Amino acid sequence: MREKSADAFRTIGEMAEALGVRTHILRYWEEQFPMLKPLTRAGGRRLYRPEDVALLHNIHRLLYSEGYTVKGARRFLTVGEAHIAAPTAVDAPAPFTSAPVFDVAALRAVRDRLAAALAAA
Repeated sequence: MREKSADAFRTIGEMAEALGVRTHILRYWEEQFPMLKPLTRAGGRRLYRPEDVALLHNIHRLLYSEGYTVKGARRFLTVGEAHIAAPTAVDAPAPFTSAPVFDVAALRAVRDRLAAALAAA
């Protein structure tokens, strides 16, 4: 099977396989993360754009690698995105086959600042 280009749209099945989760998990994430809005075709067929693919990788990393809850990951993505610079084309991850690369120490620092701000409130 031929590899898709980085700009190609992905089906829900392709994304589920790439992330190692079931398709119902991706549909649940669409409900829980309002910024995740794949295109929907006839019959409800979902197509994920490249920015949706990157967001799905971020959500997966936060939930499965960083240990965030769904609520915490949603808060991190809505509040924390202003503090994190988007990766440039030079340090962008390889298309579709690998997860995005992030500075984990910087992400943890943002998480700690958010936790401190919530505790103070």
